[in-house]
Amino acid sequence: MSALGRHVLAEIYGCDFDILNDIKKVEEIMVNAALEAGAEVREFVFHKFSPQGVSGVVVISESHLAIHTWPELGYAAVDVFTCGERVNPWDACKYLTEKFNAKQVEATEVERGTINPPHQQVVNL
Repeated sequence: MSALGRHVLAEIYGCDFDILNDIKKVEEIMVNAALEAGAEVREFVFHKFSPQGVSGVVVISESHLAIHTWPELGYAAVDVFTCGERVNPWDACKYLTEKFNAKQVEATEVERGTINPPHQQVVNL
């Protein structure tokens, strides 16, 4: 049986402080990452923390993209979960890496919704 979905968990390091701390930039990049992957965006919500950091989620027809940033560390924790065959979560991750000016990314893919134990693939972008 094939998986119902693909869930990529990305650790994104060495990112630009000013981007990760700007709620509008993070929102725009996340929405565009979903579109870049071929997803259909339904809605999104983001929150700016004080003194720094942004969290948010983009709900897509195929599931979601979520982020939490630590600008002071140049770090973003990102989840990209897609269902079906049409949307590639790796396209979204690659887009995020480029737009955050990341120096290093470690990402793991987990197959979701399988009868057998999930297959995991570790990828360094």
